[in-house]
Amino acid sequence: MGMRVASLLLVAALSAAQTHEISGERIRAHVRFLAHDLTEGRGIGTRGEIITTEYLAAQFALAGAKPAGDGGTWFQNVPLVGVQTLPQAQLSVHGRGGTVNLKWLEEFVGSSLRQRELEQLEGDAIFVGHGIVAPEYGWDDFKGADVRGKVLVLFTNEPASDDPKFFGGRALTYYGRWTYKFEQALRMGALGALIIHTNATAGYPWSVVRGSWGREQSFVELKPGEPALALAGWVSEAAGGRLLKMAGRSVAELLEAAQSRDFRPIPLGLRVRARLPAKIRRIQTRNVVAKIEGSDPELKSEAVLFTAHWDHLGIGEPVGGDSIYNGAVDNATGCGILLEMARAWAALEQKPRRSALFVAFTAEEGGLRGSEYYAAHPAVPPGKTAVALNFDAFHPVGLIRSVVVAGAERTTFYPVVEEIARRMGLAIKPDPRPEQGSFYRSDHFPLAKVGIPAFSVHQGGDFENKPPGFAEQLFREFNSRHYHQPSDQFREDWDFAGLEQIARFGVLLGFEAANLDRLPHWKPGDEFFAAREKSLAVR
Repeated sequence: MGMRVASLLLVAALSAAQTHEISGERIRAHVRFLAHDLTEGRGIGTRGEIITTEYLAAQFALAGAKPAGDGGTWFQNVPLVGVQTLPQAQLSVHGRGGTVNLKWLEEFVGSSLRQRELEQLEGDAIFVGHGIVAPEYGWDDFKGADVRGKVLVLFTNEPASDDPKFFGGRALTYYGRWTYKFEQALRMGALGALIIHTNATAGYPWSVVRGSWGREQSFVELKPGEPALALAGWVSEAAGGRLLKMAGRSVAELLEAAQSRDFRPIPLGLRVRARLPAKIRRIQTRNVVAKIEGSDPELKSEAVLFTAHWDHLGIGEPVGGDSIYNGAVDNATGCGILLEMARAWAALEQKPRRSALFVAFTAEEGGLRGSEYYAAHPAVPPGKTAVALNFDAFHPVGLIRSVVVAGAERTTFYPVVEEIARRMGLAIKPDPRPEQGSFYRSDHFPLAKVGIPAFSVHQGGDFENKPPGFAEQLFREFNSRHYHQPSDQFREDWDFAGLEQIARFGVLLGFEAANLDRLPHWKPGDEFFAAREKSLAVR
């Protein structure tokens, strides 16, 4: 059988998926509960987490799965440190032209990554373009400049190009993600880093940055003596303009300068001072881990991994009098699909050869912390995990005609994906917004980093009985008005038929992966190929 689709197995899977009635209405019921005010926005380390994770465990048990967490429980404990920068935080920029004092939330947000109750810092500001060192593209924004002890000022994203061989063309690579910016700043010995936000470079408005960074951030606890940035922050475009004007520069001018391969760091002649008081707490949060054993005596030690994150932003700054960030689309929908897939899988009379793992991750919103922890402490080793299929943020607006599986084409599993999509009458569409780097923003990414062929399944831009442009309008409205806002709430008029299709698609993908003779791989030359080779060598 190898990597070819086995037609008889596929037909059997289709029949099984229909026989056991994967149901959009069951998904609806899960989403309604998980996005209810009762779960208090599903913030990590809160009462809402306990309610949410106990519900997920109970539903997995009712489905017929078995616990696969720590010590035979449903839960994998994930120890984190919560850092909440307090509203008294101060950030000022001093130059020959005077002083600019920035306002918390309105003009700047950020945290000290040193996990202290009070961080005070002062350092010279230096503009470093996009802050990228990428030898494979012949790109170095630092050019040997000594930035130790300085505060880097930079943009997120990366040099623009239509050449797919240069920073992925339109598709954002990991070099463009804000997480990389702070990681690279630390590697360069910087004191801190300030990202100047623009809608174009970030891919979302300032309200998203404010909503995410203006609250508690979660981090893996630092080891004694482990270095960390004193400041990881953002400033709004308007505030960035004020800052740069003191140096005789502008946002537009430096954005253009950052596009050049010949760019060199620009000392701004400014001094950044910050006082960052913070509330620090140890957080015991948890992934929910369920398993359905395979039928093959040998291959059942291997698994197909299905994932979704259960957390959202909890209770935060009120917007229009509402302080509960319910996270209905993001990601009660993915959890509803995960639970329904587990129920359908458990109901199969003839189980696939490999086992199935269903993991609801914590702390995705805080930087993929739950999936990062799982990748380092897996229930099934990466070298024994066939594929990982992630489900994150779905709009219940009716039947779909297409799916997006960005990253799947980089794996040897892709012919299977294509065949199942074809049999379901679903077109495979490219990522409609590759410049947003969604591949590096969801929970499959830490799994891919340890070698597992992993990707997220999304709705495509084609909906049944919807006019042209509907999907783009839906995205723009959600991204600008509801993403990471209290208004991401459950609606009774939602149509879950499309999520039912996604769940069936996911079951069929997993069923086929669980029955392959050989484990899938990343294609030669892919950035995760070496990690897969390493994982297979230590099975």
